[in-house]
Amino acid sequence: MSKNQNTFIKKQKAELKKRKQKEKLEKKLERKAQPKDGSLDNMIAYIDEFGNISDTPPAPPIEKKTNSNQSNQNRVKTNQNFRNHE
Repeated sequence: MSKNQNTFIKKQKAELKKRKQKEKLEKKLERKAQPKDGSLDNMIAYIDEFGNISDTPPAPPIEKKTNSNQSNQNRVKTNQNFRNHE
């Protein structure tokens, strides 16, 4: 009896091996059939301010406008105070 079981197991292993090889070949052919698109646009990824990865570029940051006249006046005052202390 053991001889029959051994041959049966060997046949099952051979069938399983053939099935796996066939599936592997099918997967290989499917990969080759699909078009490759390795353009730079498809490879670029963007990271937003929270660290999340996305395909679309983030919106440009909104800049706060400062009144340049006020900052210049502050500089002039600081320079005048500095000269007065000399």
